[in-house]
This record gives sequence, structure tokens and C-alpha cells, in this order.
Amino acid sequence: MIALAALLLAQASPGVAVPVERVPTDVRRVTLIVRDMETSLKLYRDVVGLKINYDTVVQTSGVALPAGVPGAKARLVLLNGNDPWVGWIGLMQWVDPPLADPGPYPKRMGPGGHVIVLNTDDVDGRCAAALKVPGVVQTALPRLQTYPGRNGGPEIRVRGCNFFDPDGTLIEMNQILK
Repeated sequence: MIALAALLLAQASPGVAVPVERVPTDVRRVTLIVRDMETSLKLYRDVVGLKINYDTVVQTSGVALPAGVPGAKARLVLLNGNDPWVGWIGLMQWVDPPLADPGPYPKRMGPGGHVIVLNTDDVDGRCAAALKVPGVVQTALPRLQTYPGRNGGPEIRVRGCNFFDPDGTLIEMNQILK
């Protein structure tokens, strides 16, 4: 399954060769701590189009994941795109007791910030729909972006937009063009 995914990736990304040897680590998911699960799901499930594959309340230690108090309960939702093992996004909201409101999130990136890059089938439609989710702040309208090709391959052309999600994570949403 993973070899097939690597082959499909290589075919879709000129200049990227199928690995001769596997590296020891796969990036499975990133988990975002969110203020309001239902608002976050409006973006990641309803607009971006990810599929929920896990939704439960967990008891946290406050140690391994240094947030909340020991014994607190948090709702954890895991969403995936087209791959059943890698590239997931987790959403986690402390529900009992809730985390303190951190106040407004930064409107500019800096150290410790992060960007999630997503490929989609309809960047214009999904970017417009994202703006209807409460708390989403657009930073760039959909536009053509051109990047140098990988390893001497042809240039990479994408149509993309950028926005902050309701909790301050910057999203770059792209549609790869031929």
C-alpha cells in the first residue's frame, strides 16, 4: 500500500523519484488544539472535505501532552484525506475542564508558527466556502503560484489561497495545475 502511494506521488510530482529505500519514519498526523470542535469541523470536514475516522472523548494526563490538568477530558477527532495511514489532521478540544481562552491569535507568522498545505480539487470553491466559517481570516485570494521544479523537473504550477483557521493555524490550499 505504501509503495503504491509513493509510486502515485512520484507520478503526480515530476522530479520526485520513488525512494529506493524507505526512511525510518512516516509523518502520520498533526493534531491541532482547537477552541470549538464544531466550528473546526465546519472547516476541516465540511469545507476541506476530510473524512472523520475517529471521534471520542479521552482522559488526558497533562504530562505526555502538556496541556490541561491531569485527568481532564478532551474530545479527539481524527480526519483523513485519501491515504488511510498518513497525512491525517487531529482536532482536540478540552471539554472538562476547558482550557483557558488564550485570546486572539497572531495575524502574522513567526517562530513556532506552522502552515498546513492541502491539495484540493476545487481551490476557488473551497477557499470561498472557508471564508463563511466563523473565525477564518483570509490572507491571500486564490491566485496562480509558480515554483521551480524539483531536481530539474518542470516548474510546478498551482492555484492557491491562504487563510488562518479559527484557531490561528495558517492553511495554504492548493490545486495542482497541469
